[in-house]
Amino acid sequence: MVSLRFAAVALSALPLAVPVQAQPLSCNGTLLQLQEQEQGSAAFDRFSFNLGLEAEAPTKAAALDQLNARLAEVRKAVTPLASGKLTIPAPSTYPSGGGSAGPVRERATTTVSGTVSKANYNSLIQVAGRLPGLNLRGFTAEAATGSEAQLRTRLLREALADGQRQAQATADALGLRRVQLLRIDQRGGGSIRPMPYAMAARNSFNPDEARAPQSSVSLGLDYCLS
Repeated sequence: MVSLRFAAVALSALPLAVPVQAQPLSCNGTLLQLQEQEQGSAAFDRFSFNLGLEAEAPTKAAALDQLNARLAEVRKAVTPLASGKLTIPAPSTYPSGGGSAGPVRERATTTVSGTVSKANYNSLIQVAGRLPGLNLRGFTAEAATGSEAQLRTRLLREALADGQRQAQATADALGLRRVQLLRIDQRGGGSIRPMPYAMAARNSFNPDEARAPQSSVSLGLDYCLS
C-alpha cells in the first residue's frame, strides 16, 4: 500500500461556506484542505491470457489450411487448461515477404484468448512455448470475486483515517481543540487496474510472482479547526 498526502492550510477570520451533501456548513476558524490518496493490491485467483497463432505458405488457401491444423492442436492442448470457453476470432490473411526477401508468401493469423486459473498458469505458458506458430502475447491478473469491493472499502477507510490524523496533528500544532470534517470529495480512483505480467525466459513460472491488480482511492477533505 502507498499513501500520499498533500495539505494546504488557509486562515480566515470570515465564515466560509463549505457544502456537505448539499447542506452548507460554515467554518469560524481555520479551514484545512487535505488531499489523501491510498493505493493497494487486490487478491487474484486467475489470469486472462492472449495467444497469437500464425501460419505461412505459398498460397492463401495453404496458409489457412496450415493455420486450421495448428489451431486444432492449440484447442486440444489449451481447452483442458482454460476456465470456460476460448475466444477465437476469424483469421486474417495478408502477403508477406517479396523482393530481396524472396517470393511473396501468404500469412494467416488469429488469436486465442480466455481465462486460466493459478493452478494451470505455468502449464499454459509451457504449451505456448511448444506448439508451432503460437506465441504468448500476455497474461493479466484478474481480481478474485469480492476482493475488489473489499479493497475499495479498506482504501476508503484508510484515506479517511489518515486525513483525520493529519487534521488532528495540525490542530494540535496550532493550539486548537476542535476538528470538524466539512466536505468529502472523492476524485476518481476506486477502479481495479489489471496488471499485465511480463515474464522472463525460464523453465517454470510462479503465478504468485505476477503483479496483482491495483486500485486507488483519492479524497479531497476539508476540515474546520477551531
